[in-house]
Amino acid sequence: MTDMTTRRYDLDWLRVIAFLILIFYHTGMFYVTWGWHVKSVHAGPDAEWLMLLTNPWRLSLLFFISGVALRFLADKGGIGARMRERSWRLGIPILFGMAVIVAPQSWLQLVESGEFEGSFWAFWPEYIDPMSEFSITTPTWNHLWYVVYLLVYTLILLPPSGLIRRFMQGVGDKVTRFLFAGRFGILSALAIPVLPHILYRVLLDPHFPTTHNLTEDWANHAHSFTMLFMGFVLAKDKHFWGAVRRSLPWAAGTVLTLGVTLSIVWANWEAWAESGNYDWIIWPARIARLAYAWIMILTLIGLAERYLRHESPALRYMTEAVFPWYILHQTLTVMAGFWLTRQGLPVEVEFPLVVLATFGGCALLHELVIRRIGWLRPLFGLKPKAQSRAFAIAQPAE
Repeated sequence: MTDMTTRRYDLDWLRVIAFLILIFYHTGMFYVTWGWHVKSVHAGPDAEWLMLLTNPWRLSLLFFISGVALRFLADKGGIGARMRERSWRLGIPILFGMAVIVAPQSWLQLVESGEFEGSFWAFWPEYIDPMSEFSITTPTWNHLWYVVYLLVYTLILLPPSGLIRRFMQGVGDKVTRFLFAGRFGILSALAIPVLPHILYRVLLDPHFPTTHNLTEDWANHAHSFTMLFMGFVLAKDKHFWGAVRRSLPWAAGTVLTLGVTLSIVWANWEAWAESGNYDWIIWPARIARLAYAWIMILTLIGLAERYLRHESPALRYMTEAVFPWYILHQTLTVMAGFWLTRQGLPVEVEFPLVVLATFGGCALLHELVIRRIGWLRPLFGLKPKAQSRAFAIAQPAE
């Protein structure tokens, strides 16, 4: 049984894995037909089925794990100090990322579209000028929207964290015992977390498409904050984690079935929509997608708890490295892809080189530059001390 009061190495591992999947996903965005900052000359639909299978849950998983991490942080006490520390730890990388790291993405996007023809150094003063009249928002946070939203959610949740903790030790414990520890515990774990997302899908999604605009992205906020809040509330609930363990075979079987079924639906979606004979499948498919997203997360946290409960030097290293990697990766993909796809290379050569440039660039910049230069560390979310673990899931060491 997992100890609810000690470091959750399983979720540390899963967080690293989730970020690596996210990096692969953004590399894939260079090669699919969907709109992105820049595109490969080889872009096509071949990999879209795999992208669609990760799309529903990859960021929801990160928000859930972030909620668990935030609960462990809040239970250390000193909420005011924690809020200040999180504001600095997340706020500085956001500002630095927008001003410096993300800027080349916007530059190359406008160069590729023909809207800008000069060098990056000619572009940057216009980029940081909010009055510039580009067709895209500048300055922008692009992929760093996750960090922005995480900071806002953190500042919302930390002040009432003591009330939430006491509730979960009293009435909340009774509620989760009823829901997750009884004979219907497996069914509750599979189904109940999906219900609010169905409500958001009906009431919010049609009116608030995802924009990553902090003040307008209400459907995305509802989905993302709910996942973070659920992780926060259930982080130390023994009844929920008991249901996670018991439901693993059922969750794995269900998510496999849903994944195969949805892949068939998505592959035929446009043809069925044009025929007009399959309108009846639209809403069942939408609800199935929401169920697939949660049950995949349930499967992954169950597998991690069973097989990844150990510490290792690799985990200690990657726990620190993963946040700088996240900040850097999309800019490296955009820059490498923009140049490589203009070299006339076959896709069998171009794609591995883009992946190598992304992952290799992240690894080398983190190891040789960021972690070794003291004043750079806070710009990438790291504590000044080399032994720190950025965003680790931990209890007080005292």
